[in-house]
Amino acid sequence: MVDTLGEYGVDIYADVVFNHMANESAERDDLTYPSPARQRAYQQQAEHYRALTLFGDLSEPLFTESDFVTAFPIENWENPWEVQHGRLSGGKSDPGLPTLDHHDNVVKKQQSYLLALKTLGVKGFRIDAAKHLTLQHLQAVWTPSICEGMHVFGEIITDGGVSKTEYELFLDPYLKDTRLGAYDFPLFHSIYNAFEKGLPLSSLSHPYSVGEALAFDRAITFTITHDIPNNEVFINQVMSESNEHLAYCYILGRDGGVPLIYSDLDTSGIVNHAGQPRWVDSWKQHQLQQMIAFHNVMHPYPMHVLSAGQDHLLFSRGNKGIVAINRGEQPITLSLPKGRYRHCLKQINGLREQCGQLFLPPNSCAMLINLDD
Repeated sequence: MVDTLGEYGVDIYADVVFNHMANESAERDDLTYPSPARQRAYQQQAEHYRALTLFGDLSEPLFTESDFVTAFPIENWENPWEVQHGRLSGGKSDPGLPTLDHHDNVVKKQQSYLLALKTLGVKGFRIDAAKHLTLQHLQAVWTPSICEGMHVFGEIITDGGVSKTEYELFLDPYLKDTRLGAYDFPLFHSIYNAFEKGLPLSSLSHPYSVGEALAFDRAITFTITHDIPNNEVFINQVMSESNEHLAYCYILGRDGGVPLIYSDLDTSGIVNHAGQPRWVDSWKQHQLQQMIAFHNVMHPYPMHVLSAGQDHLLFSRGNKGIVAINRGEQPITLSLPKGRYRHCLKQINGLREQCGQLFLPPNSCAMLINLDD
């Protein structure tokens, strides 16, 4: 798979889960992984499984009881020690997911796994649920040699930027004490509040300067993640189709971060305006592909805000590009810098550019490339 996709210029990232192991308490009461039954199956077909082995020795367990911390359920989600040592549990009757300790055996096994993936040609790692890993664990595993040549970022869900408790407790220490990237949840909440809650679009002019976005070189920017439509805790953060479209224009037009494009297999059952699964093959949408192309062309050019208000945002990318967003219910006219422009987003009714003026319909956006530059 790595080689085949590489022929098309597509790199593979691995989603690594290092905080917990699976809850197999319904089948057994020990903490041996793989289970004794699974190990016997390996030995019965030793040659077959040896050919499939990525790393390690299948004749012995990967982890045993001594590799786990004492079991207790997480109850106080604002206590970092509890969140990073306790078990994710569905209640008192649910033993939860066993939590790995970060001593030498665990760290060495996890690093062996990462090195094996690097040898296969994997180019990046997403650290699942990094909030549940101690900083000591993160620092022990993700050494400079492990990270060399790789794009590594963690998933630390927060409800906003510097003014929020979750940011201060979990994301801020991670950013200060590692050099790893992270999902830009502060920026996501700024985007959500602007497009869905009616905060001025001008609030998206310089979010990093007010602590509502991560640094350009560490951020994974997004308009939606897999958790949002598939988890009842987050489903109220699903934006309308039109607002999600405008938000994509913003993250793919702005300077900073690596944009994440969400697509799924209809796991949520949510449909679009046409009654079809909303995010199935979403990356194939023509306008989204045009936005991605604009992002790739504009990557080296700095962003400068030209105009911002309650319902609009206009910014340039050096002298090369222009991004315009109208969230409002009325058309607007915006002044453009001098130049001849090519419109990247086609098929927008009412969008036109004339004599240095851009006429932008309601709930629409535009991306322009300056042909004179």
